[in-house]
Amino acid sequence: MGKQVSEVAALDRRTPGRFAAMSTDDAQGSSKLQPLLVLGKITEILDAFSLTRPSMTLGEIQQATGLPTSTVQRLVTNMVAQGFLDRVGDQIRIGTKMAFWAAPAVKGLDILAIVNPVLKEMRDRTGETACFFREEQGHRVCVAVAETRHALRRDMYVGKIIPIHAGSAGRILLAWNPDLAEKVLAGPLDPLTGGTVTTAAELRSLIAQAKADGYAISAGEREDSASGLSAPVFDTAGDVLGALMISGPTIRMPRAVCEEWVDLVVEYAEKITRTIGGRVPA
Repeated sequence: MGKQVSEVAALDRRTPGRFAAMSTDDAQGSSKLQPLLVLGKITEILDAFSLTRPSMTLGEIQQATGLPTSTVQRLVTNMVAQGFLDRVGDQIRIGTKMAFWAAPAVKGLDILAIVNPVLKEMRDRTGETACFFREEQGHRVCVAVAETRHALRRDMYVGKIIPIHAGSAGRILLAWNPDLAEKVLAGPLDPLTGGTVTTAAELRSLIAQAKADGYAISAGEREDSASGLSAPVFDTAGDVLGALMISGPTIRMPRAVCEEWVDLVVEYAEKITRTIGGRVPA
């Protein structure tokens, strides 16, 4: 017993204030834990990686996070040792062991449970309607939506079916599904408005441009005076899972505004892709 007491006393001397702080918390009845500062820094490093920037040097990580160089060097070394990161030469990537840890989190995951909060955040940041489309039987179908609070809005609701050749979301769904694209291009491209693309050559060019850019912008193709900006979400196989879109009246969403929001929409689409364990196809 005397030995145990002396060990506790020694520990108390090595970590001054540790037991006193715990006693204070207990006295106050607090059950909240203060986050460890180092975990915040580790999170900053992990967040610096993206699907468009999957590997970086130490210097690039330091620039992306703003953390001191010595801190980045120390944390990266330990994160590599523990499997959080992998290192080949001077290039550092998210560790493949992370995929093993993430597998139970995404197994059986309801995609809409991930998409809906993102749509609401997009709506709140832009003020416009945010929606998520999937391809169903050669059409694009709205499977989730966060409606704008503006009185002037585009008509959008869950279950809305739209011809896939019209609008930015359809272009995204076709860009990474070549078999479907060829089928659509071989069929009639009926006009919905005066701005609908109705020639196979023009649509083929726009689909190729969407794939090259990683996003698509459209105006007046499905409805007159309405604009859309879309980006792809990919599944674990690297197949396009859906199109994330911001839409609204062109008077509030001229092309210049859409271009300002490109990075925003692409980042949110990437966020969903990463959360579900998806990957961008090579």
